[in-house]
Amino acid sequence: MKATKKTDGFTVKEWEELAAHLSGEKNAKSELLSRFGEEDSSNSGKQWEELKATVPVNEKDVDVDKAWNSLLSRIGGEKRVPLQTPARVRILSNTFARIAAAALILIGIGSAVFYLANSGALSKRITLASGNDQTGLVADLPDGSRVFLNRNSEFSYRSNFGKKGRNVKLTGEAFFEISPDKAKPFIIDAGKARIKVVGTSFNVITANSESAVEVFVKTGIVELSDNTGSKSITLDPGFIGTINSDMPEKRANNNVNYLAWKDRRLDYNGQKLDVVFRDLKRVYNMEIVADDNEILENSWTSPIDNQSPDTIIQVICVSFNLSFSKDGNVYHLLKK
Repeated sequence: MKATKKTDGFTVKEWEELAAHLSGEKNAKSELLSRFGEEDSSNSGKQWEELKATVPVNEKDVDVDKAWNSLLSRIGGEKRVPLQTPARVRILSNTFARIAAAALILIGIGSAVFYLANSGALSKRITLASGNDQTGLVADLPDGSRVFLNRNSEFSYRSNFGKKGRNVKLTGEAFFEISPDKAKPFIIDAGKARIKVVGTSFNVITANSESAVEVFVKTGIVELSDNTGSKSITLDPGFIGTINSDMPEKRANNNVNYLAWKDRRLDYNGQKLDVVFRDLKRVYNMEIVADDNEILENSWTSPIDNQSPDTIIQVICVSFNLSFSKDGNVYHLLKK
């Protein structure tokens, strides 16, 4: 939702001056500030003061792009895009002025999502998102719990987390280490399913290869259910539970590398290369194509421990007398 049209008439220079006023860099009243107050039907000034209170006063160097993305996530914005602001915005001396300028200039050009009135936005949803080549991004929660994100995943929670409950939301894959609190169970919205624990460690995939929610329990007990709570199972350590539209299913995990994406170590004892290549896709985001299917029948016995993709391919090629070519992010293996 855009800011009111009345404010579209301000120039970039005026937005910068307004930012300085809102941040406290300029304290004197001005005609510009009065005009903004009269025309600002979305009450952005008051809402900026509330938002400003959440930024550390002693922070000396603020990344404006990061600050704006944080603002978007707090008000429910779905896009996390780099912010392109005029160069002179970045030389404002006051921390809050730089952030305010970035936000207010976007309001001025009509492309901001700064309209907070009646949206409940100031309850502040905090979001952590990982990119395509980013694994192990960590969220440290107020209750002492930790969440490790796999690539292309998003995790969020409200700023009042832990006061009345411990509710979070996940899209993608993450490993959870949850601090015990029997009075306040930890509940995950995983899209098609709900996951409830007291204190445990476990892995969640919100959409596996079969589009089902999948949970693997490392320690403790986990309850996996559909969103209505009418279908549920209890998972013990070492078990995997899945749920889609049917009843939840439970099976023992026999994959020693299930959690390898977290520490990037893979262990093998005679597994075929087709299994190894599937693991490398999940853990290292490597696309490997064997131009001869016989290559996939070779057995692998060595560990792969946090090595670079090119090093991994070179070791495999030396081991089996292969050569490789690289097309973008895809490795093609050939017999010599």
